[in-house]
This record gives sequence, structure tokens and C-alpha cells, in this order.
Amino acid sequence: MVESPSESLAETPLAALHRELGGRMVGFAGYALPVQYPAGIMAEHLHCRSAAALFDVSHMGQAELRGEGAAAALEALTPADVAGLKPGRQRYGLLTSPSGGILDDFMFANLGDRIFLVVNASRKEHDFGHIAAHLPQGVTLHRHEDRALLALQGPGAVPALATLAPGLAAFSFMGIGSFDIGGVHAIISRSGYTGEDGVEISVPADQAEAFARRLLALPGVMPAGLGARDSLRLEAGLCLYGSDIDETTSAVEAGLVWSIGKRRRMEWNFPGAERVRDELANGPKRLRVGIRPEGRQPARGHTPIAGADGAVIGEVTSGGFGPSVGAPIAMGYVARPFAEDGTSLDLMVRGKAVPARVAPMPFNPHRYAR
Repeated sequence: MVESPSESLAETPLAALHRELGGRMVGFAGYALPVQYPAGIMAEHLHCRSAAALFDVSHMGQAELRGEGAAAALEALTPADVAGLKPGRQRYGLLTSPSGGILDDFMFANLGDRIFLVVNASRKEHDFGHIAAHLPQGVTLHRHEDRALLALQGPGAVPALATLAPGLAAFSFMGIGSFDIGGVHAIISRSGYTGEDGVEISVPADQAEAFARRLLALPGVMPAGLGARDSLRLEAGLCLYGSDIDETTSAVEAGLVWSIGKRRRMEWNFPGAERVRDELANGPKRLRVGIRPEGRQPARGHTPIAGADGAVIGEVTSGGFGPSVGAPIAMGYVARPFAEDGTSLDLMVRGKAVPARVAPMPFNPHRYAR
């Protein structure tokens, strides 16, 4: 995350609140967002693991697909099973290219009469243009520039919010529905990007600040920034688009085959199906793996990974210190022969070899509400 001049950055509806709370603003995906608050990244991270942390994710792209045939239209662009998703449920999916690369990862939900989409901030212009360009007559894409998105994450998140939204506690992981909370129309999904139980809440932009203040007043809730969000998702083994997945990586290489619907794997009629099918049959050249460096030296993105003979066999894509793990952790891609758990590696940090081993992910157990 690199700080950028604030005048060149867009702001979310919560920008004034972030500054009021002492948030240190940085540039991320073209937006000014808080990387941390006065409590610090470590405290925010650990508070999310033990209680509830509130993140502003309003920079993400929100939209709806409407019209008969919307599910089929989206299935033409993703390997995910859209048609089989029941009302009131949400699912993770990939937008894939004809060559089998990942254009983006996204969330989609069946809201009964429409499909609700959430895409990455850095890719939303590309994604929405790509989707709109491939829609058949009668299916339309409606962007929600007028809505904010908040993520309330941690074991205390749902118990706290359920005091305002009766019925939410009955939701299982990836459940989604509409709630009226004090006159605010909220679309709430039991999901998130931290490995913890929690929710993501879409609300009208002009009501977002007052709504966020109400959430922060709930017992056990504190604000958290991009720094904690990144360390939490890394401990959870979750990919960041542009770092761990991009147009050069496939679902097989990234370990995301689980996002491809079983029916889709029989039909093989999604973009990039030929590459996916070949890699499933013959194995990919590389695989995304978890990495545990020895000692306390973290390895950041783009750190070369070497095998026992010193030859470069891959690269770290995300890395840092895991506050809940109490040690440095990383993920990256290595040549397939080196991908087995326990394999010894060397991470070339500033030209010095740091011993490491391939390790299973997640580094911290997922605690979703099943």
C-alpha cells in the first residue's frame, strides 16, 4: 500500500469519519482509505479475532443483474454455478478469460428477482464493462454508485448487529437478505475477508456515516483499517487480486478449483475451460502454497523463492507478520514438484537466503458460521 496525494484520490462516504477517528489515510485502488487508527494494526487485527472490527470497504464495486436470463448470462462469464444458487444465498466466483486466466474474483448473490454483485475496487471498471458487453437482450446491469459497503468482522460481530437486525443470527455462512435497521435499507450477507464470522453490509451512501457510528457504538466494536484487513486475510489464506491472482494465473494454479461448480465441470462451457481441464488432468506447472519462514524475518511480495540447489522455483505474492500466528507468514507460487507441505525452501530477502517451509493454509483456522 503506497500513500498517494489525497487530492488525486476518490473518497468513500466515510472519509470524514475516518479522519475524525484518527485514521491514517493512504491511497489504495484509487481511494483514500485508513491503513490504521491510533490503536495500531496489531491491536485492530487481534480485536477482530476476539471481538468485532468495522472496516470500510465502500471502494468495492456493487451492482445488480436484472432480467430473465440473468443467471445464464453470468454463467457465460464464470465457471461458478450461478443458476443453482438458491434465493437468499451468496457464492464466491471467478471471472475468467478465454485463455483461462482470472480477470477478477467476486461475490454474487441471489436476491430473488435479481443477482447482487460485489467486485474488487481495482477491477470494477473493467469488470462491469466486461459483463455489460456480454449481456443478452433483456438482461441489464445496474451499478450502485449510491451505496456504501461496511464489513463488521469477528466473533462478536453477529451478536452485536443482531440486536439491531433480528433474524440475522439465524443466517448461516453465505446467507444474505434485506433488513430495515432504523429506517436504513441494508443488504446484509454473513461473509467477509478475515476468516472470522461476520457480515458485509450494503447501505445507501447518504446514510452510511450515521449507520457506521451506530455500529461503532455497539458493544465490543472498534474501527480497523487496511493494514489489519491485509494481515487477517493473509492468515486466512485468502487471495488478493493483483497480488496472488491475476490474468496470468488459473483457478487450478491458485487452488480455487472449489469455486468451479460441479455441473460446470461436466459442461466445460465457461471461458478458459480448456486450460482448466488440461491442468486438472495433467497438473499445472506451478501451485499457490503457504509458506512459513524460519525466525522472525518476513518476506514480502515479489521475494524470489529458491530450491535446495539455489535455483529460483517461484515467487512470494503476499507476505508479512501474522499477529495471531505470532510469526512471519507468506503465500506464493512454486513449481509443482516443490508444492508438498513440509518442502524446504529459501526465500531470497534482499539477497540473503531465509530458510522456510511449505505450510498448509489457512495459517489461522477459519471460524465461519456453518
